[in-house]
Amino acid sequence: MDMGTPDFGGGPGADDHAAGGHGGHGAQAMAAGTAGGAGAVGIGSAAAGAATSVTALAVDPDRPADVHVELVARADRVTPEGGEAFDGFTLNGQTPGPTIRARQGQLVEVVLRNEDVPAGVTVHWHGVDVPNAMDGVAGVTQDAVPPGESFIYRFVAEQVGTFWYHSHQASHPQVVGGLYGALILEPAEGDGALTADAIVAVHTYPGGQRTVNGVVGDTRQTAAPGDVVRVRLVNTDSTPTSVWVTGSSFRVLAVDGAELNAPTPVDRTAVPLTAGGRADLEVTVPGSGAVRVQVPGGSLVLGPERAEASTSPAPREEVDLLTYGEPADVGFDPAAADRRFRYDIGRLPGFLDGAPGYWWTINGGILPAVPMYMVQEGDVVVMTITNNSGEVHPMHLHGHHLLVLSRDGVPSSGSPWWVDSLNVEHGETYEVAFVADNPGIWMDHCHNLPHAAEGLMTHLAYVGVTTPFRLGRDSGNDPE
Repeated sequence: MDMGTPDFGGGPGADDHAAGGHGGHGAQAMAAGTAGGAGAVGIGSAAAGAATSVTALAVDPDRPADVHVELVARADRVTPEGGEAFDGFTLNGQTPGPTIRARQGQLVEVVLRNEDVPAGVTVHWHGVDVPNAMDGVAGVTQDAVPPGESFIYRFVAEQVGTFWYHSHQASHPQVVGGLYGALILEPAEGDGALTADAIVAVHTYPGGQRTVNGVVGDTRQTAAPGDVVRVRLVNTDSTPTSVWVTGSSFRVLAVDGAELNAPTPVDRTAVPLTAGGRADLEVTVPGSGAVRVQVPGGSLVLGPERAEASTSPAPREEVDLLTYGEPADVGFDPAAADRRFRYDIGRLPGFLDGAPGYWWTINGGILPAVPMYMVQEGDVVVMTITNNSGEVHPMHLHGHHLLVLSRDGVPSSGSPWWVDSLNVEHGETYEVAFVADNPGIWMDHCHNLPHAAEGLMTHLAYVGVTTPFRLGRDSGNDPE
């Protein structure tokens, strides 16, 4: 498949592209160089010097691992606790897969083995700004791992926070079917203010079975009265949800792995959680009874064993992260942007990969007539995301975090709000910014995974970076 027309956002490179040498490249020449790597050409690579393959963007292969994990992917008959059986997938015989934990600065090594998943598998580390070779996107950063083979992922835990992992090969059926798990990156030194830690991973399995941590309905975790708990919310579904707390006030400590500045207590207020998004709450277990963290169709109860926990309907009011918390220095000046891009989401009838339909568009074009956003390392980038498509889209950029500058023209006035998964409702416009500090070829797509498969995906590509991998027909690689 073709993967877009280079858009340099008003920065350097556009003149070199127009002057010749790179104009007229088809599909994989634009997005991904030439198969096999020999003679591979990246957009603008002549201006940037020698081309760099995504395979070279990795950590020191001789550095020993601090955390070693093995994941075995299987096609399996799955029965969620309290639910009904379906044909799905497991990691190490379970779904969700095992929670992976590491401390900041540690090198994490994960060996993925595909026992018998016919379409092949990968692992994408959602929200972790890993080196590009480790991003786990079939056809962009690696080939899908076929049955009987394996792939080794290695990255240093530079960030701290709540993340998750999932397959990025045939991702919609594989994630829904069970190939996902939580990834927790902890500070090098523990947080003395917190006495406990809990995960609330929301997932809907086939048949509409809504679960928390793989359990249909309600689940519990023992905690003592007075315990201050960091509750790690993870939305693994393709649609937004909301979370609220009954029995205690709470603070929103972090969003998408980024700590918020000066978060304040809130009560009887829901926390919106877009598809793929995460949020960390600070919750105190009451002196009597228990506290309930609720989502539509499920909950986690925190408190002494058998302690009573009341329920409540979803609050009408939601935490607005545009105004929550207090401002702080972000380390760069978005007003001095090197490149400015538009990402306008719409919908039109047409053809996608030869099939007629009503497809998502980017800047008025149906894939492959979409922009490929081109940057150079060190660029300050501002992107305006507008949604006039009729549906909500949870937008996810790999390898980077976006700073929300404004929503519908209203500037952010609270804590710096960093996201890797941004909920963009119909009719909304967000202005976001980031520093291009992680070279590679990165997917920039809707994390409603069927929407991505229906054309709502493109790439952020660094000038001079190439890939030997292919996606599309006959490649065996189908990231969505």
